[in-house]
Amino acid sequence: MTSRAGVFLAFFLALVGCFEPEPPESPYAPGLVPGGEAVDAVIVGHRLMDAGEFELAQKAYTRAAVTQGMTADILAGLGSANLGLGRLATAERLLRKAVAKDQASPEIWNNLGVVLVEKREYVEAEQVFRRAYALDDGESDSIRDNLRLALAKSENSGYAEVQEQDYKLVRRGSGDYLVRKIP
Repeated sequence: MTSRAGVFLAFFLALVGCFEPEPPESPYAPGLVPGGEAVDAVIVGHRLMDAGEFELAQKAYTRAAVTQGMTADILAGLGSANLGLGRLATAERLLRKAVAKDQASPEIWNNLGVVLVEKREYVEAEQVFRRAYALDDGESDSIRDNLRLALAKSENSGYAEVQEQDYKLVRRGSGDYLVRKIP
């Protein structure tokens, strides 16, 4: 009996090994689920910005604009994504529009200041960072550091030579972005 059970078990295992699971119908991600809940495209954009995926973040913010309109948060996200892509003129235009919609947001003012520093407009960047720092009540280390760097780079400063340093983009909500100078 034992040998018969062993042969049956071996045959059964060999038979099971011959069957492969059905491959998925498509190699692509699943589509929309009817009646399913949509993920907020702004949150997706923020996460993509955190991951350094600026092009994909720009697309996510654009999708969000279709459903939510051009809010200050979406304009700021688009501006920050364009800054990450090196499109300074577009980033500045979008961030100025965001500031016009929400003048009380220190994050948007900070990001506009980063664009101005990248464009070497240090005097205006200093003023923008001062406003962001005042709106933030001096609580953000990133904004304070950016203000210091803009002061050091401005023509009115008494510093002789300033080393190139990183400027930090600040996102509405939690987390911040880092824009690095590429040598």
